[in-house]
Amino acid sequence: MFDKVLIANRGEIAVRVIRACRALGMKAVMVYSTADRLSRAVLMADEAYCIGEPEARKSYLDGDKILAVAKACGAGAIHPGYGFLSENAAFARKVEEAGIAFVGPNATAIDAMGDKINSRHAMMKAKVPVIPGIERPSFTKEELAAAAKEIGYPVMLKATAGGGGKGIRIVHQEKDLWSAYERSVGESEKAFGNGTVFVEKAVEGPHHIEFQIFGDKHGNAVHLFERECSVQRRHQKVVEESPSPFMTPELREKMGVAAVKAAQAIGYDNAGTVEFLVDKHRNFYFLEVNTRLQVEHPITELVVGVDLVVEQLRVAAGAKLSFTQEELKQTGHAIELRICAEDPDNNYLPDIGRIESVILPDGPGVRLDSALAAGTEVTLHYDPMLAKLIAWGHDRSEAIGRLKQALTEFKISGLKTNIPFLGDILRDSRFIEGVYDTSFLEGFEKPPLRQDVLEAAIVAAVLFRHVEGGAGMKLVSSGGKGLDPWKSYGRVRGARRL
Repeated sequence: MFDKVLIANRGEIAVRVIRACRALGMKAVMVYSTADRLSRAVLMADEAYCIGEPEARKSYLDGDKILAVAKACGAGAIHPGYGFLSENAAFARKVEEAGIAFVGPNATAIDAMGDKINSRHAMMKAKVPVIPGIERPSFTKEELAAAAKEIGYPVMLKATAGGGGKGIRIVHQEKDLWSAYERSVGESEKAFGNGTVFVEKAVEGPHHIEFQIFGDKHGNAVHLFERECSVQRRHQKVVEESPSPFMTPELREKMGVAAVKAAQAIGYDNAGTVEFLVDKHRNFYFLEVNTRLQVEHPITELVVGVDLVVEQLRVAAGAKLSFTQEELKQTGHAIELRICAEDPDNNYLPDIGRIESVILPDGPGVRLDSALAAGTEVTLHYDPMLAKLIAWGHDRSEAIGRLKQALTEFKISGLKTNIPFLGDILRDSRFIEGVYDTSFLEGFEKPPLRQDVLEAAIVAAVLFRHVEGGAGMKLVSSGGKGLDPWKSYGRVRGARRL
């Protein structure tokens, strides 16, 4: 194993990796930007080195600086987390050439999956189902119209590089096709420096379901079952759960086999995710491979009982997988909520500022992956995700109930967050029943507030302002029901109804 691991990331994922290093008796080394000098991860680390200004390209995306620190401090491995350089094949190759272990798949596997067209071809060769589509370096207006007609509307225009929903457009009729293509190309060039876009069949009523895969350097590969990721806004995930309520045992078996085939086809040798789209008839199609650890990995950990980051470090050091496919099973149900500094009522606009105070949730089956602390500065330089709130239950209903309770306890003051919005999702009947797809948040409406709760909250607000104490006071609503005003006030205030 390694004596030291350098963590080339920040925030909650850096904290997560530090804990895995400690579990294995390794020293954790942080690199950080000036914006993160007082961050929780930096304060937790055994060693920490400033590598530049807040702008990511001058710090967390500067692979040469990061590699220089790794060499100077004697780190045996670099863990890239997710985002930043985690799927950068050139960086992974430099790390390997320097004699330092890259805690992720080999550079060849990253290269193979870095381009969506190349990855489609690799999966077709491995006999993994792919969405019907047509690829070209570029299209003329006539070629694009012919391709869309051949595939059949609706079609999806998709950037060959990158992810996060950038460069994606769904087109339902020919009159909108060319303008959508031009926007997709422009967005792709700006986001990834690559304007290549291909066209494929748009899957209607789709579920976004991914399989956690893991390989080692000895040729072993397994899957650790699925995660349902269909609650999305702008093609970015908001809520994830495992197992998927849409899954059947037969479909799970077929998709698991396909995910392992995908891993074996590219010689995959660490943690990764094979993403699929599944239509309303439960036909599934390969989407992409994320060649890194995923934000939503905790729900797999809780359901399967494997510490994925510890396993990453073991495998990167050359060890065989510590489990076989036959030994893995799903137990209970886990759901993850992404806590973000953003305003869902204003097109999910990120919020910035200083966190004034934090009250963190706790309780049976509740896990919080976070680097939150009072005084933390949230800037526009990085992703607005602040934490991941996860709950495990013996069944899906218990997991939802534990999450609802945890959200009522979770308080962040100083900036806007999506905590109230997440509570609305958990109370939506479609989510409760598990009958949702990727269109779930389109036109999403908050559930109406009960009249008796509203009445109690109004009075509680007055009491909160003018009455000292007030503990144990009760109100009676117009419906004759006794209510605790403080509980009602907290519920409504948390939902920003007043």
